[in-house]
Amino acid sequence: MDKKRVVVKVGTSTLTHASGNFNIRHIENLVKTLADIKNSGRDIILVTSGAIGLGMAKLGLLERPKDTPSKQACAAVGQCELMNMYDRLFGQYNITVAQVLLTKYVLSDERKDNVVNALERILASGAVPIVNENDVVAIDELELEVGENDSLAAIVAVLTGADLLIIMSDIDGLYDKNPKTDPSAKLISRVEYISEEIEKSASSAGSLLGTGGMSTKVKAAKIANGSGIDMLIINGARAENLYDVFDGKIIGTLFAAKKGRRQNDV
Repeated sequence: MDKKRVVVKVGTSTLTHASGNFNIRHIENLVKTLADIKNSGRDIILVTSGAIGLGMAKLGLLERPKDTPSKQACAAVGQCELMNMYDRLFGQYNITVAQVLLTKYVLSDERKDNVVNALERILASGAVPIVNENDVVAIDELELEVGENDSLAAIVAVLTGADLLIIMSDIDGLYDKNPKTDPSAKLISRVEYISEEIEKSASSAGSLLGTGGMSTKVKAAKIANGSGIDMLIINGARAENLYDVFDGKIIGTLFAAKKGRRQNDV
């Protein structure tokens, strides 16, 4: 697959166990695979969830907090854990990482040009930007309990002119029914147009530690496709699925953008 610049979004369920602690095997395989793909000559931008879940584990909390200040505290603690992990693991492959914390307010006004300039310089230096929602100060998403990192990944893909957005989830892709409750559910391998039927088939239920569901991924696909960027949902439990993507194998669900529709605007 001839995709030069790729945004990869990884969810909490891929990074952590149900306890909130690191899933070491998954994370190590993910970083190793991303490092190898970067070494092939591609630009990699990683949009990551997991800060709140990791903060919960670090603080000894068994349930996701209900009040916003506690969620902010978990995000602050967990973000340190998250970046320390990425810095250490990518460093094993001589790859430098850069932390980029964003809010929807920064991306919705004239300051977004500063974000684009910073990301471009980070990529030009050979580093991997590690992007996350700044949950310590951006409380709207915390209060509304929506999985904005899916949309954030799509917006970053648009702003940086990415060729492909890959969302790694705890499911193989988009199904015509909820596969967790209906064994007859069939995987939809390709979506040419996001119809009302497609949107209805997207479940809004996320994992215990994360807040995003399939509905947030369909929303992200609409953002990416609207700017001519293909989006792919694959199962994040096996990092090697990324190799299958670049080997041209059919995997997950591809939301195919109409070509010639590209625009660097959100």
